[in-house]
Amino acid sequence: MNRTPSSTAPEREPADQAAGAGPDGGTSLSNGLKQRHLSMIALGGVIGAGLFVGSGAGIAAAGPSIVIAYAISGCLVMLIMRMLGEMSAANPASGSFSVHAERSIGPWAGFTAGWMFTALLCVAVAAEALGAADIMVSWFPGTEPWMWVLLFMVIFCGTNLAAVGNFGEFEFWFAALKVAAIGIFLVLGLLAIFGLLPGTDAPGASHLTGDGGFLPKGVDGLMVGLLASVFAYGGLETVTIAAAESKDPVRGVARAVRTAMWRIALFYVGSMAIIVTVIPWSAPEIAKAGPYVAVLDYLKIPAAGQIMNVVILVALLSAMNANIYGSSRMAYSLTARGQGPRFLSKVSGGVPRLAVLLCSAFGFFTVVLSIVWPDTVFQWLLNMVGAAILVVWGFIAAAQLKMRRTLEREAPERLVVRMWAFPFLTWVALAGIAAVLLLMLRDEAQRIQLYFTGGFGLVLAAIGLVRQQMRARD
Repeated sequence: MNRTPSSTAPEREPADQAAGAGPDGGTSLSNGLKQRHLSMIALGGVIGAGLFVGSGAGIAAAGPSIVIAYAISGCLVMLIMRMLGEMSAANPASGSFSVHAERSIGPWAGFTAGWMFTALLCVAVAAEALGAADIMVSWFPGTEPWMWVLLFMVIFCGTNLAAVGNFGEFEFWFAALKVAAIGIFLVLGLLAIFGLLPGTDAPGASHLTGDGGFLPKGVDGLMVGLLASVFAYGGLETVTIAAAESKDPVRGVARAVRTAMWRIALFYVGSMAIIVTVIPWSAPEIAKAGPYVAVLDYLKIPAAGQIMNVVILVALLSAMNANIYGSSRMAYSLTARGQGPRFLSKVSGGVPRLAVLLCSAFGFFTVVLSIVWPDTVFQWLLNMVGAAILVVWGFIAAAQLKMRRTLEREAPERLVVRMWAFPFLTWVALAGIAAVLLLMLRDEAQRIQLYFTGGFGLVLAAIGLVRQQMRARD
């Protein structure tokens, strides 16, 4: 009979329970990530390519009210991370929310959430590789994008095939560069706002209230900006996956989650506030060069465009590295729990190398699809995972509702991190996710993504339910 383990048992996959044997004769995952790695992954992970690349579209849609859009979506993400942190601190596992969903809702839920997230990260690897390759081609015009994609894939596949500490080191320095860049940007912006930067005048509130007002395109514009901002936060979940391979996963998760609020407020909301205060939201430079380059050009920072291209390149490469890691660990966790082909749960030297190779290969194959069939197969893949993060967030909230009550009853000492105002704010988060899904129905492009993702999710759920019933009969 298929039996779900009690929530009072340590929430580890079968291969993680002991340092000795793992599935198929392999060894367990290592604990090679240090606390400084986790701290910087948590800090820099919030500064993604979506912030630098995607924020321009949000500003064009919402104007100065983009600050409100990022604040609202940031609050939703903080609730999601708090719930995920509560479960991950109580039950550290490399499968993170997939493990929690399996134990709280059922194996079909863990199967659906886990494989949907794995597909999302693999497709994201391809999108980020293409974005990074475009930057390199602009610097080296005689080259082809596929050359750079292949180079990046080889580098980061190799990094992830080696000890997990190598992944941690790469992410540590990538995150340090991103944090330094955004920190300098914030300082320069504040100096300009207060008129303390040579050659600039204090703008006051002229750009916030002028140029059509704070809501130049009304509530509809704010809603479009809200959608753009929600998807910029994707990827924060990786820190709870990485924490399972650290020496003190409970401490790592707790620390990352407790600092999430000020990181989101500072990096995302703070950046948007500075951009729309320093320059007019309707400035053509925002759409042409990007909001960060537009601000730096306005402040007469030499080579602003190239500086931001370097930062964006670092953000894209960091996301590639993290997504190869996250997808391989999720695939490993699923297969170690019998939710996929067992060969992917083979561990060698503390690393699920077959899972790393498969996820990297799928990412490169997706790049090939983008070259051969850019408007058909590749677009279908993008649509299939377009709203996947919302599905994952929904499973996180639903799992936390049940797991919290179980933990309070059976093991309250493991509630190191607690969701605020439970269960009220959990229901608020679920309502927020539903509201974003409804907003997607209002836009044709977003609606198509929602339909594709919904179909993909239903197929995964159906497969998961069939597998669950078959295992129960066995």
